[in-house]
Amino acid sequence: MIDKRAIRPLFPRGIYGITAEKYSRGRSNIEVVQAMIAGGIKIIQYREKRPAKSFAAMFSECLEIRRLTRAAGVLFIINDFSDIARLVDADGVHIGQDDLPVAAVRELIGSGKLIGLSTHSPEQAATAVRAGADYIGVGPIFATTTKDDVCAPVGLQYLEHVLQKCPLPCVAIGGIKEHNIDQVISRGAKTVCLVTEIVGAGDIAATANRLQTTLQSSGLAVP
Repeated sequence: MIDKRAIRPLFPRGIYGITAEKYSRGRSNIEVVQAMIAGGIKIIQYREKRPAKSFAAMFSECLEIRRLTRAAGVLFIINDFSDIARLVDADGVHIGQDDLPVAAVRELIGSGKLIGLSTHSPEQAATAVRAGADYIGVGPIFATTTKDDVCAPVGLQYLEHVLQKCPLPCVAIGGIKEHNIDQVISRGAKTVCLVTEIVGAGDIAATANRLQTTLQSSGLAVP
């Protein structure tokens, strides 16, 4: 018999939401997630760093976000913290090049969860495939200041390479705004992340919904 717990969720097309309380205009991560869900976003990543938040605070927030996302049928990914992801039964973990390797994260969270890996070059994308990642982050496409340890922009050329050569689903990320999202969509990106453009919006739900519509109208994304 098939162990249904080992069946990983499908990686959705559309807008990929990421929390960033520092840029959320005083709103909590819980408020932001509620608005993202209202705006039709189907995958949300919780991204906070130590020591800005204590483990206790992050665990508490993730418990509530898990409740909200589960009720709405939204995938919930946690950045870096495999232990918190396991404790709250998140749908997966997203890691960077300097974090635990994919195989180690798989041991921690189990076979039925998604593992995303940030990549910045064709070599890293190929390694992600061999390592068993379920999807990759491609970026930063444009210059961004959202992350303190961000590398130089990889440009649209790397995105094109991944879309043509890499078998894994991907999310385009880094410096993407409403005014340049068409450049990313025109290359064929099906899942796109805009961080500050969403969490820093006056009306997060309306902005998310508008961006979802932009992707869907391209014919490359589905609701």
